[in-house]
Amino acid sequence: MSLRPDLAVIASHVTPGSRVLDIGCGDGVLMLALREAGCDVRGIEIDGASVERCVSQGLSVVQGDADRDLADYPDKGFDYAVLSQTLQTAARPDCMLDELLRVGRRTFVSFPNFAHWRTRAALMFGGRMPVTRSLPVSWYATQNIHHVTVKDFRDLAAEKGARIENDWYFAGERPIARGGANARAEFAVFELSR
Repeated sequence: MSLRPDLAVIASHVTPGSRVLDIGCGDGVLMLALREAGCDVRGIEIDGASVERCVSQGLSVVQGDADRDLADYPDKGFDYAVLSQTLQTAARPDCMLDELLRVGRRTFVSFPNFAHWRTRAALMFGGRMPVTRSLPVSWYATQNIHHVTVKDFRDLAAEKGARIENDWYFAGERPIARGGANARAEFAVFELSR
């Protein structure tokens, strides 16, 4: 099974046999990879059709809204809480990060970087919100309501008292170095703890 680069990084850094909560689990592809590694994986997903696909594959997924429903999970109930490509869709990303850090001993967060040079160029030279590989739909059809950058996320993590354990950056499928990642990375992955 082929994983998106952010999911592949997460899957390769979760300790086999861990308890994992995948928030916004989509079609469950990460959950399947982690289950193969012997993890006890649970998921929460807002889209009913995605929940049905997950359940039909034998995955333990509930339909719910992470903006509200994470409050129902116990403190440090999971070894890892995962939020991939969802933070920017949350009503309050700051509150979402607090909940992730409360629920998981470690937290993985991935997101599209709105400071990527293509995004900047589209705004500067075209005067329009971009449609790119990492932002594939028009501004009026996107679920992205908060435009986060690598620098913004680092600041938010510091404000929340989170320790950045690891970070990874990608341009398409290709990993890139940390230097200049705010302008060069299309998306980022952070591993956090508190």
